[in-house]
Amino acid sequence: MTTPHHTSCPLCGGTVEKGFTTFSADIQGRLFVARHVPANVCGQCGEEWIENSTAQELERLAMTALEARREVEIVSLAA
Repeated sequence: MTTPHHTSCPLCGGTVEKGFTTFSADIQGRLFVARHVPANVCGQCGEEWIENSTAQELERLAMTALEARREVEIVSLAA
């Protein structure tokens, strides 16, 4: 997902603000979960956009877990 270029949600018109989300993915039967992921979140409909740099970090972390053959990996991106 990419970040909207304005502060109103393209889906519902609500206000988009910086916040956090939880990201999860099932990769080859293994579960990867990242908590406290920085995102832009619509306060009205809840739609979320993750910045490209954050998505790249999530992909790197998920691939590391996959290579380590972990069935479940839960990480936190909180500072």
